[in-house]
Amino acid sequence: MGDLREPLRELIECGLPQALEVMGERWSFMILRASFNGLKHFEEFLSELGIARNILSNRLAKLVEHGILKREPCADDRRKIEYRLTAKGLDLLPAMLALRQWGQKYGSETVIEDPVLVDERDRLPIGPVSILSHDGRILGPVDLALVRRGDVGMRADGSIAHPGDVVVLRAGLQAAG
Repeated sequence: MGDLREPLRELIECGLPQALEVMGERWSFMILRASFNGLKHFEEFLSELGIARNILSNRLAKLVEHGILKREPCADDRRKIEYRLTAKGLDLLPAMLALRQWGQKYGSETVIEDPVLVDERDRLPIGPVSILSHDGRILGPVDLALVRRGDVGMRADGSIAHPGDVVVLRAGLQAAG
């Protein structure tokens, strides 16, 4: 990813340690997966996941504390509590799907998905989660580089990139860039 490296000892300078602080534990991911599957009540999580009551209580509290889930009284029975995904929680869906796809590809056991996750419109399986550029191009490891904040937009040839610019490729074709 280029010549520049992240300051690996500086935990505060990277979002990964912060994300792992909240989500870096198996049960947190399993609770989140269950939430994406429509579970909302403590007893549902308990029975579906086979998790110990104290661990479930602890993990739900942590996910609520970090704004990934919110606690709400149940509409039909105000004594019951529902745990619902927040916008912050919903933003974890791509990360969850990427981890799921990685596990299916590299797990020690073959995973035959049933039911299959599909897009709602065509009902065809979703594609692999990808890294996208600012203009939607799919990027691979060789397409990535780390640059200092002040150098964002400075191309290797010294020209400046702006969102929406059109780049003329050598073959004479145009591409957004």
